[in-house]
Amino acid sequence: MPERFYSSDDYDEQAHQLYNEGRFDEALELLQDGLQIYPKAVELHVGMAYAYLAREDYAWARRSFERARHLDPDHEDTLAGLGEVLLKLGDRRGALDAFDRILALGFKEDHELMLQVGRALFRENLLAAAQTFFEYAVAAQPDCPEAAACVGYACHRRNDDSGALYWLRRALQLDPHYSEARIYLANMLYDRGETDAAMHHLHQTVPEDHYDELGIWRYVELKKTIYHLADDDLELRPWYTRLAEVAGEPDLVDAVLLEIEATQPDGSTRDPAQLELFGTLLTELHAMQKRGVPAGQHTVTTLTGRSFKGSWEEILEQMKGADREWADAPLAEFMADSARRGAAETGVVIPTTDAEAFIRGSAKAGVVRIIV
Repeated sequence: MPERFYSSDDYDEQAHQLYNEGRFDEALELLQDGLQIYPKAVELHVGMAYAYLAREDYAWARRSFERARHLDPDHEDTLAGLGEVLLKLGDRRGALDAFDRILALGFKEDHELMLQVGRALFRENLLAAAQTFFEYAVAAQPDCPEAAACVGYACHRRNDDSGALYWLRRALQLDPHYSEARIYLANMLYDRGETDAAMHHLHQTVPEDHYDELGIWRYVELKKTIYHLADDDLELRPWYTRLAEVAGEPDLVDAVLLEIEATQPDGSTRDPAQLELFGTLLTELHAMQKRGVPAGQHTVTTLTGRSFKGSWEEILEQMKGADREWADAPLAEFMADSARRGAAETGVVIPTTDAEAFIRGSAKAGVVRIIV
C-alpha cells in the first residue's frame, strides 16, 4: 500500500502539534523534510523559525524568518517573529519597524497577534510600546481577560497604579477564576501596604494556582497574622507542600544569579519583596485619537465595560441607574456602598463628599477609569 501523500499544510500541521508539545527537535526534523519537497512553502520556513526561537537559537531563527520574508515580505507571522528575534539580538529599531509594518498592513484587529507582539516588547522592557499593543488587543476583543490583565501588568511596571488596579480588576470581572491576575493584584496590594485587600484576593486562590514562592509566603504570613495560627497549623500544610513543589532544592548557581539580578545599575540592591510579573507574560489608544470634549464633560468606563458621559453629577446618576440593585436608592447610599466595597478590595479610601471626589477616588482605587 503506497504511503500517504503529504501536502505542505500536512507538514505544517503536524509540526505545529509537536511544537505545542514542546518537542522542538522533532518539529524541526519534520519541517526540514517538508522543505525538501516544498522549498517555497512560507509556513514551513516560519514554523522552523519559531522552533529555533523556542530553543533560543536566535541566529538560526533569524535566518529562517528572513527566508520566509523573502518569499512573502508582508506575512504577518513572519514579521512578528522576526521582530521578536531582532529584540533578542539587540536590534530594537529593526524590531519596531517590523511591528509597525504589521500595523500598516491592517492587522490591528488581530487579537492574538497584538498580544504576541505586546508580550515580546514587555519581555524586553519596552513597556510603553508593549502597553500600546496590549491596548490594541483589548480594543479588538474587549471581553478577553488575558488582554485586560496584560494592560494591567504594563501599567504597574510603568508606575501607573490606578491603571493597573483598574485593568486587573477588569480582568477578574471578565473571569473571576483568572488566578494569575488575582495573584498579581494581591501582591501589588501587599507591596502598597494594603494587607487586608491583599488577603481578600489571596484567600480566593488555592495552592495549585501559585507558581511563584512570593504569593505563597505572603498568604501564609497573612493567614498566621490575621487568624493567629501556629507555624504547624493544619490549614497551612497544603501551602507548605506547594511551596516545596515550587521552590525545589536550593541551587548555588541560581542563588548567585538572583543576587546579580537584584543588583541595580547604581549598585544598590532591589527590594526582594518587589513584585515581578507572574506567568506568561498585559480603550484609549493614542492622544491623537481623542476628539475635543466640551468643558465640564467627561467619559468614565466601569469594570463591566460600560461607558458613561456627562458632568460628574450626571455620570454618577447614570452609574447608579445602571445598577439595578441601587437604581431607586438614594445617591448617598449608593456611593457609601460602592466606597466600602472598593476599599475592601483595594485598600483605597474613596471619598463620598461629592460626585467628582467619588469618581476620582474610584478611579484611584481602580473601580472605574476616567477617559476624559
